Amino acid sequence: MFWKFDLNTTSHVDKLLDKEDVTLEELMDEDDVLQECKAQNRRLLDFLCQQQCMEQLVTLITHEPPVDMDEKVRFKYPNTACELLTSDALLNILYEFLEHEPPLNPLLASFFSKTIGNLIARKTEQVISFLRKKDKFLSLVLKHIDTSAMMDLLLRLISCVEPTALRQDVLNWLNEARIIQRLVELIHSSQDEDRQSNASQTLCDIIRLSRDQSTQLQDVPEPDPLLTALESQECVEQLLRNMFDGEQSETCIVNGTQVLLTLLETRRSGVEGLMDSYTQGFERSYTVSSSILHGIEPRLKDFHQLLLRPPKKPAILTTLGVLEEPLGNARLHGSRLIAALLHTNTPSINLELCRLGTMDLLLDLFFKYTWNNFLHFQVELSIAAILSHSVHEGKQGEPGTKDEAASAMWNSLLPQLFQKCCLLQRILDAWEANDKIQAEGGRRRGNMGHLTRIANAVVHNMEKGPMQAQIKLPEDCRGRWESFVEETLTETNRRNTVDLVSTHHLHSSSEDEDIESAFPNELTLQQAFSEYQIQQMTANFVDQFGFNDEEFADQDDNIK
Repeated sequence: MFWKFDLNTTSHVDKLLDKEDVTLEELMDEDDVLQECKAQNRRLLDFLCQQQCMEQLVTLITHEPPVDMDEKVRFKYPNTACELLTSDALLNILYEFLEHEPPLNPLLASFFSKTIGNLIARKTEQVISFLRKKDKFLSLVLKHIDTSAMMDLLLRLISCVEPTALRQDVLNWLNEARIIQRLVELIHSSQDEDRQSNASQTLCDIIRLSRDQSTQLQDVPEPDPLLTALESQECVEQLLRNMFDGEQSETCIVNGTQVLLTLLETRRSGVEGLMDSYTQGFERSYTVSSSILHGIEPRLKDFHQLLLRPPKKPAILTTLGVLEEPLGNARLHGSRLIAALLHTNTPSINLELCRLGTMDLLLDLFFKYTWNNFLHFQVELSIAAILSHSVHEGKQGEPGTKDEAASAMWNSLLPQLFQKCCLLQRILDAWEANDKIQAEGGRRRGNMGHLTRIANAVVHNMEKGPMQAQIKLPEDCRGRWESFVEETLTETNRRNTVDLVSTHHLHSSSEDEDIESAFPNELTLQQAFSEYQIQQMTANFVDQFGFNDEEFADQDDNIK
């Protein structure tokens, strides 16, 4: 009869655990140890999580078993150890870390991220399957995105999954979970600064990783859905709404602009990021998607307004005195975006910038903030783009078409630089003012090096540039300019190239490469001087301070 049977059976594993001196090997000899682990037997899990047991399990899977053992049992313990270490039960214990309330301990979070990342690399299918079953996994990661370790975890999911088919499956999962859109939502003035900054950095890294991997992996079955989402006009428009609609903050504008600048990157050398071992020493070129440009174009007026009236910043004390109205990181990033857009040579964007008079405003800032070399460099790049680009890549529009109007406006952008913006007059006036200051014992102005290179670029493009026929000297300063070029500028170049022979082969920074693309390649004395100046400035700066312009731009408190 049924009462003869004991329904409260105790497993052999539990009986072993009742022993005070039970060993890990005894438990692993039991056939049902894996089943008990999967059933989340709490006593078993507590035993396995002891430090001594975990060390034994790891040793079993990392050390060669004795060679004199029977082949049938030689790898029994290592196999069982592997199954135990990667079982959902132990993964659940690890996963519980994410369920803690923020803020997470940064050090523990880094250990957690590294452990999950290593498991993804070694037991990819099993771990990915486990994570996908956790409905709240991505929400919890985003909840803790203010901890940088969570950024690393997301990037490992994107970059460390193999084979290609499984990686594509993971990308589709992340895309269906709207991970890109949810990260964009975090770049908002309502979020704290760490969450915004890490969300922005994560998006930038996703863009670069996705482009790198799509370049290298030839057998990709379909486009990267995350990159497609990021490059979509809808995504760009949402990011810009977060930046400019409603309450504006410098943090939000800077972090949003960093994402846009990454989307606008047209070339990248493989010397950083998670793909180092594959890409170091190579340079890849990318085409800027028209959807990105279409998303930005209607908001150019907002960037113009940002340059005009940025978020209010308090006065700061500098080595040169009190600066009542600092330039600010927001305006610096705005100037970087304008330079990047001009280098795309997009007719409709050139048209709008011309209509807004943005170059006139940038020149106002150039001459107002005489000590901000980071701003000076961006203005220099913008001027170089206008001087050196051919009209719509050398193609004139058909009569009566939109292309014809755009080409005509690009033709107007160059005259605007010399007429409305009065570039030559400003160079001459600034030079004379600096000479007067130095003659009275004052300090040379901080923008004179950039002003020298701009003057050299103007002279070079008047002689050989693709737009030389469109560059017309204003009548009211023709004589002053010609005299300046023949005497003052020539003497300045001669003085500054004395040490050129010994320093010409200094290693170029990323900004040097931008300069090379902005100016024609003929090795004139003026160009040699330009290269010498930028190389010496950036080489000395990196040697003294240990970081480059990209990294400096992220440090809000250091931008004056």
